[in-house]
Amino acid sequence: MSDNNNLPSDHPAVSTGRVGVLLVNLGTPDGTDVPSIRRYLREFLSDRRVIEVPKLIWWFILNLFIVTFRSPKTAKAYAKIWRTESDESPLRYYTRQQSEALAARFADDSAVIVDWAMRYGQPSIPDRLTALKDAGAERILVFPLYPQYSATTTATVVDKVADTLRGMRWQPTIRFVPPYHDDPAYIGALAASLDAAGFGESGDTVLLASFHGLPQAYFEKGDPYHCHCHKTARLLRERLGMSPDRLRLSFQSRFGPKAWLQPYTDATLQELAAAGHTDVAVLTPGFAADCVETLEEIAIEGRATFEAAGGRQFRMLPCLNDSDEHVDMLETITRRELSGWL
Repeated sequence: MSDNNNLPSDHPAVSTGRVGVLLVNLGTPDGTDVPSIRRYLREFLSDRRVIEVPKLIWWFILNLFIVTFRSPKTAKAYAKIWRTESDESPLRYYTRQQSEALAARFADDSAVIVDWAMRYGQPSIPDRLTALKDAGAERILVFPLYPQYSATTTATVVDKVADTLRGMRWQPTIRFVPPYHDDPAYIGALAASLDAAGFGESGDTVLLASFHGLPQAYFEKGDPYHCHCHKTARLLRERLGMSPDRLRLSFQSRFGPKAWLQPYTDATLQELAAAGHTDVAVLTPGFAADCVETLEEIAIEGRATFEAAGGRQFRMLPCLNDSDEHVDMLETITRRELSGWL
């Protein structure tokens, strides 16, 4: 606590001297009902970093077509994977679990406060940054849970933090965790998860590393995401002693008529089955927690695509989620990035 002896008697006490850590993931609707989905999609797809279409044109497309016609379909997808016991999406559940597990690693240091937020939806970045500041965090480490950098993900977190600071008279000092696509702790956590699942140097199962897609035009404008994904896959292959034929890379979740990063995951699953690779396992290294893109798009729709093309054995490997390996990684990176603050 700071020395408030010289403050007016009606001035509130000011808490200081602590360090905050804020984990941030993409976001989630509050429920599977269509109004909740519409609110989420409108916020997400209104971000100029995500959709680079002239603002006026996109406003009409988003509000007259996408929010109207896509929301019911998206609501059904979320309903398939919703955690009914806690009435929340898996992404919200696992992000909270990660925050609580990381906080436990700092339980002996009362100066550190760990919290979590969503870039889109609740709890919001402004709310949690304000809460950390009110709890005495003069310095805050923001940890975007995107291993591979993209302007559509990591940069939007930086933007939102900056917008929040703009409204504060007394701003905390901010650091951001850099992209960790090639961090030894991250590659080690991925490798450990595959070892635990029984995938090693030998075997016939083809492992498909499916990353979220990105419009090809964004890559051509200089977004490093494509390169970061390929480096992650290469380092993971080297760590596990696998060949490019055994551990392959693809991109999922494309949207709209224009070209996205290739090869596409759905097309790759069809091609693998047609080529006689009847045993496939999919991992999603770009996602810090299971979500609708992993549990519905891959585990349900991807399986159907593969089996329809003649595949027999399909396995969806879970994200790192709140596993010990993942929390170890989060702690390692967090302690390193807090260097000099503790």
